[in-house]
Amino acid sequence: MTNHTETEQEYIKGELLHLIYHAADSLYTVAKIRVHEASLNPGDPDVTVVGAMSAPESDVTYRFDGQFTEHPRFGRQFKFSTYETVMPETKQGIVLYLSSDRFEGIGKKTAEAVVDHLGEEAISKILADRKVLDDIPNVKKEKAAKIYAQLIEDQGIEAVLTKLYQYGFGVQLALKVFQTYQMEALHMIENNPYQMVEDVDGVGFQRADAIGRKQGLTSSDPERLRAGIMYVLTEETISEGHTYAATDKAVEKAVQLLESDVPETIDPQAVADQALQLAEEDKLMIENGRMYVHSLYFAEKGITSHMDRLINQLHQLDTFPEAEFYKALGETEDELGITYAPSQREAIYKALHSPMMILTGGPGTGKTTVIQGVIHVYSKLHSISIDPDDYTDEDAVFPVLMAAPTGRAAKRMTESTGLPASTIHRMLGYKGESDGYFERNEETPLEGSVLIVDEMSMVDTWLCNQLLKAVPMKMQLLFVGDEDQLPSVGPGQVLADMIDSGAVPAVPLTDIYRQAEDSEIISFSHEVKTGQLPNTIRPNNSDLRFLPCGPEQVPDAVKRICEGARAKGYSARDIQVLAPMYRGTAGVNNLNSMLQELFNPEAKGRREVPFGDVVYRTGDMVLQLVNNPESNVFNGDRGEIVAIFKENETTEKQLTVVVSFDGEEVSYKKTDLTQITHAYCCSIHKSQGSEFPIVIMPVVWSYARMLRKKLIYTGITRAKSFLLLCGEWSSLDKAVTGGRDIVRNTTLKERLKGIVNNEAED
Repeated sequence: MTNHTETEQEYIKGELLHLIYHAADSLYTVAKIRVHEASLNPGDPDVTVVGAMSAPESDVTYRFDGQFTEHPRFGRQFKFSTYETVMPETKQGIVLYLSSDRFEGIGKKTAEAVVDHLGEEAISKILADRKVLDDIPNVKKEKAAKIYAQLIEDQGIEAVLTKLYQYGFGVQLALKVFQTYQMEALHMIENNPYQMVEDVDGVGFQRADAIGRKQGLTSSDPERLRAGIMYVLTEETISEGHTYAATDKAVEKAVQLLESDVPETIDPQAVADQALQLAEEDKLMIENGRMYVHSLYFAEKGITSHMDRLINQLHQLDTFPEAEFYKALGETEDELGITYAPSQREAIYKALHSPMMILTGGPGTGKTTVIQGVIHVYSKLHSISIDPDDYTDEDAVFPVLMAAPTGRAAKRMTESTGLPASTIHRMLGYKGESDGYFERNEETPLEGSVLIVDEMSMVDTWLCNQLLKAVPMKMQLLFVGDEDQLPSVGPGQVLADMIDSGAVPAVPLTDIYRQAEDSEIISFSHEVKTGQLPNTIRPNNSDLRFLPCGPEQVPDAVKRICEGARAKGYSARDIQVLAPMYRGTAGVNNLNSMLQELFNPEAKGRREVPFGDVVYRTGDMVLQLVNNPESNVFNGDRGEIVAIFKENETTEKQLTVVVSFDGEEVSYKKTDLTQITHAYCCSIHKSQGSEFPIVIMPVVWSYARMLRKKLIYTGITRAKSFLLLCGEWSSLDKAVTGGRDIVRNTTLKERLKGIVNNEAED
């Protein structure tokens, strides 16, 4: 597939000899080509080509358009931007093509029969009329159907990509278009390109509009207006974290978007009419002047309904005299060797006497101690064991369920309580992105008596709805979190809305206890939380430092800090660099590259594998980017590459990368490496739910778009033993004292207040 233009672009045409590497997700491809024809002398009959291809096949001839480049490590390559399959023109070539691996189940005899009957124009004849295959002797209908389907797929993908290349689309996005519409893709592109905004993830309004305007569609075409509304709604909700957009504001923004590149004015009423039409067609929801995408509207309704169900079960709970409670509490204090403060005792009491309770507090306030108390006192009051060894029978149900949004947070729960904990996704039996469903739901609820969920601030509206669906009656819930941290990556602010609604009893822990009193990190975090900063950080603080530097100096400052930590015996596993943005000198990507060379440089005997623009090596720290429930690894989990090997040393198709996530090893084929990235530096959002011995956090004004108090607070509270800040004190001060945190638009608090007023919706 290609977009031939009048501009001079180099090309080569040749046969694919050997596929070196092909990523199924990114389509990134490295292959060796035997050159038959070229615009410039390639200098070598065999050339390495690099670019994106949908389904490269050996023994197939392609034309590649691009440029020769010199790679610093791999030498001369042809980097192509577009390509197309060159259909064979000789009988022998057509036989080889039809009998290639591309056509499953079609052997040389069948291919020869087709060519003998249809001649050198066999392919064009089949594409023009599939019935010509019916007249070929000894070719069964099933094989004829396979030949036609594969030819259509080849031609269909290339035709779609060719068309989309003309509008600046990349291969991946074009493939999404084809996968969505199949053979209707070209018809959709040419007749209603704006439909892609609704149907294809990643196609924004501007891309669709470029096509629509070239197709001659008017600026006020109804489909264009609809696309503008859907784009604005998606940006406001899924991209910005709101669960709805005010209808009048959404219409206003849509008008601004629609008028941005056209000379005509757009009638706001026409846009509003199309929004109503979309609602009538069930493409979005409009209620009380608010506009929602379906999934978020029903998730908020679902949370409200399930909380109403669970909160109103108080009369079904077992009750105990106060004397029994305090007896059990005293025994727990003796066993754990602690004395609970009045606020902690109140929290334990309320948790055990409420169907649902929220426990909040910052670092050092004793949330973990309260969780331990809830578990132990509950077991004593109900005369049940909390020893997992007593529940080895496969039918036995352990009474206490513990979960957190990330694997690291779940592991911390296990370490602090000695009891099993898991990610929420795993507990609910999440079946992965492709299946998209949870095994645990209303029909198959969770089993147990108490459910404790930590890091609740990270739970978004969708996940909370799925969680509450699976909670049966009489199961008591304890939500634990820090409301001052960043809200969830996904839409909503569930923990804050639950607290503000008053629908659920909430106990805030505010006192910092003895074991945390000497920590400057904890004192500093509480100053940040209240929006106040000291004029400077004392240079002799034992666990907190600040190193002044500018944005361009950040990499060198981070490197020096890491070198100092390594000299004291700390490894890359102990150190986490946090940055809020990916691009730029002080961004995640650049810092990861620098830190890999510091901690894990290229070395003899150290295996490595190139992947796109990066190289992974044994010993690298990596971060999981997607949920992979089958392997029990989830988005945000941090691991270490412990092995890279090939089952067959002559090809990289069998290459395997093994990553250890806290002792649990997960294998990745090379095509799966899109699921990970380097983790020496990660975003503050990705660090939520984790703690690290040493946290290094640059704060410079080049991050200004992201700098907010909650972001700073979340980052610094990841540090367990040492926090090292570098950058501009003025930028830190502005983020903490001057910048307002973004308030998300949600209707969950309003809906939950209806429960308090006995006005919960049906």
